[in-house]
Amino acid sequence: MLKSHERIEAYGTIDELNAYIGLCRDLIEIDSIKQTLKEVQDRLFTIGSSLACDPQKDSKMKIPDLKESDVFFLENEMDKLDEELPPLQYFILPGGHATVSNVHVARCVCRRSERLIVKLLLPDEEHENLIIKYINRLSDYLFVLSRYVGLKLNVEEQQWHPRI
Repeated sequence: MLKSHERIEAYGTIDELNAYIGLCRDLIEIDSIKQTLKEVQDRLFTIGSSLACDPQKDSKMKIPDLKESDVFFLENEMDKLDEELPPLQYFILPGGHATVSNVHVARCVCRRSERLIVKLLLPDEEHENLIIKYINRLSDYLFVLSRYVGLKLNVEEQQWHPRI
C-alpha cells in the first residue's frame, strides 16, 4: 500500500491525534481528566489498529473492538464537565492559555481524522459506524474540555465578534 493511500492517511492522523491527546494529558493537572484522556488514548490505539487492517485481506491478528459503551463513556464525561460550565452563548476563539490552545489543536486534528475516515469508507458502507461515532463525540468532548480547562485556569473565554 502506498504511503499516500487514504487508509494510511486516516490511521496516521489517528496516531497524530493520540500524540496531541498525550500532550494535553501532560499539560492538564486534574487527575480525573488525565485518567479520561488515558482511556481515550487506549481507544485511539484500538481505532488505529482497526483502520490499519485492510478489510480486503484476512488479518491473523486479534484486533480489539470499539464498543458502544466507549461512546457513552465520552458522553458521560462531557456531561460532567458541562455541569460546571456557563451556557455557551457565543462563538469563542481558541486560546487564552497554552493548555487550552493545545486542547483546541487536538480537537481540530480529531475533526480532520473524522473527515479522513468518512472519506475512507466505501460508498456502500454505513456512515454511522462506531469509529466515526466515537471520533465525532471525541471532538465534542475536546471542545467542552477546552472550555472546562479554561474555567479551571481562570482564563476568560475570548468571544468572537464578527466584522460588520
